[in-house]
Amino acid sequence: MITALITGANRSIGLETVKQLSKKGVFVYLGSRDLSKGEAVVKDLNEKGFQNIKAIQIDSTKPDIILAAKNKIESEQGKLDILINNAGISGTYPQTTSDVKIMEVREVFDTNFFGVISVTKAFLELLKKSDRPRISNITSGLGSLTLHSDPTWKYYNFKAISYVTSKAALNSFTIILAFELKDLNFKVNAIDPGYTATDFNHHSGPGSVESAASFIIKHTLTDDHAPTGQFFSNDIEDDSGISPW
Repeated sequence: MITALITGANRSIGLETVKQLSKKGVFVYLGSRDLSKGEAVVKDLNEKGFQNIKAIQIDSTKPDIILAAKNKIESEQGKLDILINNAGISGTYPQTTSDVKIMEVREVFDTNFFGVISVTKAFLELLKKSDRPRISNITSGLGSLTLHSDPTWKYYNFKAISYVTSKAALNSFTIILAFELKDLNFKVNAIDPGYTATDFNHHSGPGSVESAASFIIKHTLTDDHAPTGQFFSNDIEDDSGISPW
């Protein structure tokens, strides 16, 4: 059975991704910073007929908790096939250079960038034991420097120094990681689920969590011929779904 870990998976897009992967026969570790909340979600899912889901505590800003999660999955599974780095925060607003507090920028980077690196480093050993390892870094179209430089882009006027720069940094990490693992069977991609109605944005997005999760899975459960080191976005309106960096 394929085994996946999804961080920040006790609600919204992460939770829907858990549900859809479960339906596809994947054993999913539902990552949650608060284990009790994660376990409550799994209990509810089980009552609704979802199987092969287990809550696990993981906080991408806490090295000891990351290591404990890695050791637990190693003892139970011996390997990990899929890592979906989904946990992320938006930060406080306003996010202009003149108004933002530097500690607030650091807080966003701790989760959205440094946290992803920490989790990925911890689980690389288990991923390398998989026949078909996949790492999906959940990003945002707002991390595209090309689009942010285009005045005709529909989200051009949304500039947020903490969130935008953290996602641009995450995209850069994805490129570098994919290059480092290119001679193995890894597929490492940045995936933007699109502007989705979630608690994250006060449900202002036009997309559904179902569409967002389906898009993530489409570019995660891939075959050996799939691309690596790519940036896919659910907001790109062509068949490729490829976003400019």
